[in-house]
Amino acid sequence: MIKRILKTFVKGLLALVLLCTALLYIFDYDYILKGIRVVYITGHTTAYIDDYSYFDNHTIEKGDTAIPWALHHDYNKTKATDRLSATNEQLGTVAFMIIKNDSIWYEKYAEGYHKDSKTNSFSMAKSIVTAMLGKAIMDGYIKNLDQPLGDFFPEFSQGLAAKTTVGDLSSMSSGLDWIEHYTNPFSITARAYYDPNIRDVMLGLSVVDEPGQEYEYLSGNTQLLGMVIEKATGKTLSAYLSESFWKPMGMKNEALWQLDSEDSGMEKAYCCIASNARDFARFGTLFKNKGMFAGKRILSEEFVEMATRPKFDNGSMYGYGLWLSNHMNKRIFAMRGILGQYVICIPEDNLVIVRLGHNRGQFPLGKSFTEDFYIYIEEAYKMIEDAS
Repeated sequence: MIKRILKTFVKGLLALVLLCTALLYIFDYDYILKGIRVVYITGHTTAYIDDYSYFDNHTIEKGDTAIPWALHHDYNKTKATDRLSATNEQLGTVAFMIIKNDSIWYEKYAEGYHKDSKTNSFSMAKSIVTAMLGKAIMDGYIKNLDQPLGDFFPEFSQGLAAKTTVGDLSSMSSGLDWIEHYTNPFSITARAYYDPNIRDVMLGLSVVDEPGQEYEYLSGNTQLLGMVIEKATGKTLSAYLSESFWKPMGMKNEALWQLDSEDSGMEKAYCCIASNARDFARFGTLFKNKGMFAGKRILSEEFVEMATRPKFDNGSMYGYGLWLSNHMNKRIFAMRGILGQYVICIPEDNLVIVRLGHNRGQFPLGKSFTEDFYIYIEEAYKMIEDAS
C-alpha cells in the first residue's frame, strides 16, 4: 500500500516538474532553468563570487610583461582593527587591501583565497565599461558622450529613444524601460543574467522616460553601452578591454568575462569580470590618478574628472559609472558590486581600498551605501593613524 502511494506521488511530482518546465518554455522563461542549475542546485540562493565557472566566458588576455605592485615600506606591519576584523569575518571578506601612495600598505586574504584568486566583480564592471567608453572616445570609435544611441542601433532612433546618448547610458539617466530587481526570477534583471541571447533582450526594450533628466540605476544601461562599444570598435568587449587596459596596465593575470552563451558571445557588460583584488585595484589607481597609470596616459584627465563627479545637482551620488560619497568630509568615488565588492578611491589622501567577499551589510536610513562601506573607510584610516 505504502509502496503504491509512494509510486503515485513520485509520478505526480515528475508530471508536475515536466509541466512546469513546459510552461517555462512556452512562456519564454526557460532561462530560469539555468538559474536553478547554477544557483539552487549548487546550494546558493543568489549569484555568488565563484559562479563564473558555471558560465561561458571570454578570456581577457594579459600582456607579455606584468607591472609588479610596489610594496610600501610599512607593508603589513599594522594589524586590522578589531572592528574591521569582525566586519570582515561576519560578511565573509576574502580579500582586503589598502594602497597608499600607489604602494600596497596592507593586504589580507581568507578562506583559501589569495592574491591571484579570481572572484566575480559583479557591478564593479560598470566602472570598467565606462572606462572603455572613455577609451573608445579617445580612439575615435565614438564621437563623444552626446552621440545618440540610435547611431549604433536603429531600434533606438524613434521617439524618446532618439534622444538617448551614450553618456546617458553611462550616467544612468537613459529613461530605459527596465526594473532593477535581483530576487524575482521573472524580472528583466534575472533574464539578463541567464538568457542565452542578451542582445535580443536589450534590443527589444524601449525608452519610456525623458533621457538625460534624472538618475535611475539600471543595469540595462551598461549592457546597452557595452553593445555600443562592441559595435563601434568591431571587437569583443574582452578583446578591447585587453588591448586598452589589461595589457597597458601590466595586469599580472588573465581574467574572464561572463558571456550570455558561447553561441551569442556577448559579454554581460553590466557585471561579471572574474579577476583578483590586485588587478581590480589598478583601476582604482587609474581613476585616482586622473587617467595615468605607471607614467602612461591611459584615459584623458577631462574624462576621469567628469566621471568622478555627479552629473546631476539633486543629491545623486553617482557620476559616470562610479559611485560617489563625501564620507568623513572627503571626496570619494568607488567601483561597487552587489555583494560588497569595492574599489574605493580617496585622491586627497592618495588611498585606494579594495574589498572582495561574499556579503554586504544593510543600508542605513537615507544612505547610498551599506554600513560596511563606511566601516572599511573609517577603519583603514584608524589603521594608518595607529601606524604613524
